[in-house]
Amino acid sequence: MKKVGFRSIQLKFTIIYILLLLVAVQVIGAYFASQLEKELLTNFKSSVNDRIELLTYNLEQAFEKDRSKGEEEELTIQQEVQTIISEIDSKDMTTLEVVNSQSRVLGTNDTVNSSDIIGKKSTRELVQKALYGSTPDRTLFDGKTGSRVFVKAVPIQGKGDQVVGVIYLEASMEGVYSQLQNVNEIFFKGSVIAIIVSALLGILVARTITKPIKEMRRQAQTIARGDFTQKVNVYGSDEIGQLAVSFNDMTDQLRYSYAMIEKERRKMSLVLSNMTDGVIATDERGTITLMNKAAGILIGKSPEECQGRSLLNIIQLDETNFDMTTLTESDSMIIDFGDEELDFLISATFSTILDDQDQITGYITVLSDVTEEENLERERREFVSNVSHELRTPLTTMRSYLEALTDGAWQDEKVAPRFLQVTQNETERMIRMVNDLLQLSKMDHKDFRLEKKRTNFTNYFHYVIDRFEMNIPEHLTLVRKIPNGKYFVWIDRDKMMQVLDNLISNAIKYSPEGGVVTLKVVQQRQELLISISDQGVGIPYEKIDKIFERFYRADQARSRKLGGSGLGLAISKELIEAHKGRIWARSSEGRGTTIYFTLPLMPLMGRMRRDTHEN
Repeated sequence: MKKVGFRSIQLKFTIIYILLLLVAVQVIGAYFASQLEKELLTNFKSSVNDRIELLTYNLEQAFEKDRSKGEEEELTIQQEVQTIISEIDSKDMTTLEVVNSQSRVLGTNDTVNSSDIIGKKSTRELVQKALYGSTPDRTLFDGKTGSRVFVKAVPIQGKGDQVVGVIYLEASMEGVYSQLQNVNEIFFKGSVIAIIVSALLGILVARTITKPIKEMRRQAQTIARGDFTQKVNVYGSDEIGQLAVSFNDMTDQLRYSYAMIEKERRKMSLVLSNMTDGVIATDERGTITLMNKAAGILIGKSPEECQGRSLLNIIQLDETNFDMTTLTESDSMIIDFGDEELDFLISATFSTILDDQDQITGYITVLSDVTEEENLERERREFVSNVSHELRTPLTTMRSYLEALTDGAWQDEKVAPRFLQVTQNETERMIRMVNDLLQLSKMDHKDFRLEKKRTNFTNYFHYVIDRFEMNIPEHLTLVRKIPNGKYFVWIDRDKMMQVLDNLISNAIKYSPEGGVVTLKVVQQRQELLISISDQGVGIPYEKIDKIFERFYRADQARSRKLGGSGLGLAISKELIEAHKGRIWARSSEGRGTTIYFTLPLMPLMGRMRRDTHEN
């Protein structure tokens, strides 16, 4: 059997056990003090009761004497009672009174105030209870003196066990507690000495145990900082020494494992940093542990700022309505990160990380910017919906009129031509709409060519306006504000004619009776600014930017009534931009609308003349 030396952990635990025994001794001392208190109180009360029994016996003899005189006899009783009280050892008794059956005090041990007490009626509760034959006692705390007092009332029985008086006493218990305090002080001093000795022994023993442990703790902190070069000193071959050897072996293994992990981490970091999609790794509670730069760019927060925060908060999901624990493999959703001015949609794909027991240990979230794809998909759906809606209206009208003609209306010479005219108008409307759609489709696919020519825009604009003036309603006025100079632009005349026809037609359609349509041309540096204004109902501010969208109408009912398809402004916008120009609108409800567009001027133009002519 191997010899157990002083460095044995067994011996160290034995010493600790001895220290625990010292603590047990203190517990026993406390228990002894408690029992001593009980014993001292019992002896105190026994001593008081013995003296009370002797006093009771003497007083019963005094009360049983035959006395045939009146007031003098009572004085004689008082004297005899006082004599008996004075003969009793009243040590520790702060108050001793004898009361007759009428609750009047016959004697007291208070010789100083006896004249004020004797003859007075006692109202003490214990006295009243004792007059009925009980023997009550209590332990009270005197607030004035700060001492404990034992209070007791004993009935004095005469002939026939009749209560003829009561002995009332108050005895101070401070003597008992003074003795108890002395004993406690002795135990306290002994305990202090034991604690000091135990502490010294504990320090000596603990140092032998904790020194190598402290070294291992410091080494563990060094390892945590990534330094695996240091070793723990081995002080012996006991259990702590063997632990130090094992700790050094573990350090070597950790150094190798850390090197492999660092190698893989660098590979992973390189892959993540070069990904265009955002990647976020979280633990099982959804707390972010890893985020690449692409993810930070998508959500507008740096990876360092997001570290340790909840994924749901970062990607703006409500934790009360979304539970990550319900996610399955490759769940995905679209999250709106946009605002009122900019659309920004992110696709979030969630994947779970499982351990060997198929328990979820974390999540991988891949973020992708799908704003363009979603907008295209939304526009496609809206386009199909709008086309279906726009075609359904004339088709429904045509079917209604054709059914009426089939049912016999064709025989009515007045109704039949009107019905056929409506059918023809709706057919032409659908043809125009289909042509517009085909033209927009070609523009979207860049499948059209502009036959541009050098054109004096002022003469060209006058020519377009002259065409409208021949058929303009009498209640409208066209006002021209066009300079007389020559301003040459490079345009496709047919396509620009389509733009101007659409813009001027809209201004005429939406102008009220007596309204004025203003057509204006102004040179601005190297471009022409053309504006067409009406005095119609105007367009709400929030709808201004939408009027160039396909099938959009600021006033749906009015536009359909006037025969609009909702594609004219969209086509105009595409054609103006194809000419390297810009187009926009300004409007105020109730004051009319102005459409502006620009065209780049050709080089080497003459200066613009200031005078204009108005019609």
